[in-house]
Amino acid sequence: MHVARKRFGQHFLVDRAIIRRIVDAIAPAVTDHVVEIGPGLGALTTPLLERLDHLDVLEIDRDIAASLRREHPPERLTVHEGDALAFDLASLGHDLRIVGNLPYNISTPILFHIARHLPVIRDCHFMLQREVVDRMVAPPGNKAFGRLSVMLQYRFEMEKLLDVAAGAFRPPPQVRSAVVRMTPLRSDERVRAQDERTFNELVTQAFSFRRKTLRNAMQGLLDESGIEAAGLDPGARPETIDVAGFVRAANEAVRRRGAG
Repeated sequence: MHVARKRFGQHFLVDRAIIRRIVDAIAPAVTDHVVEIGPGLGALTTPLLERLDHLDVLEIDRDIAASLRREHPPERLTVHEGDALAFDLASLGHDLRIVGNLPYNISTPILFHIARHLPVIRDCHFMLQREVVDRMVAPPGNKAFGRLSVMLQYRFEMEKLLDVAAGAFRPPPQVRSAVVRMTPLRSDERVRAQDERTFNELVTQAFSFRRKTLRNAMQGLLDESGIEAAGLDPGARPETIDVAGFVRAANEAVRRRGAG
């Protein structure tokens, strides 16, 4: 029996009813190109293979990787051994459907890594800490709305699918869990920042001072007149500004920098 390794943040999903609900939500067609991150003991792997011709998995634990190779023939399952944070998803092709019970200790870096591969992704279904999912899907004005909300909602439409109790895992985590669906926004659905780096910098700084007003939170990047030119109230707080508002502010910062 494999013992969960703390350094990998391993908590193995064992509740069959929850597993069935997740796979049903993914609804894989037999020829879909599905990529599973962190297959662990195969809770999702096996039922996915029952519906797919082939499955790619990314696994950092070499013992688990070896076990998966023993259990499944290579024409059905390809095991990519290594760190998901360093893996180039584009190397697997396009129209990828990404799934997984993500390690909670590095879930946010993985989400940002996946966001950089947007052009090759059809959708994602992830088990995450419930607090993280609540932040991902939170609307402006909600106390959970923050940098993660803006940076992911800029790229994805997201839907919380179900909550999962700690007892569904072995060993049980100390936090509650949830499953989220992430679907890349179409080009005609997205508001686009002229410069992604400026957008990221502005959003990051604003939420570093989320209790302050925009005139203070954006200080050094955009002054009060620039905030007003972006159609925003300098006296508003960052957590009340939607994605489009942050994009307008970033674009105004780029415009003023160029004019200067």
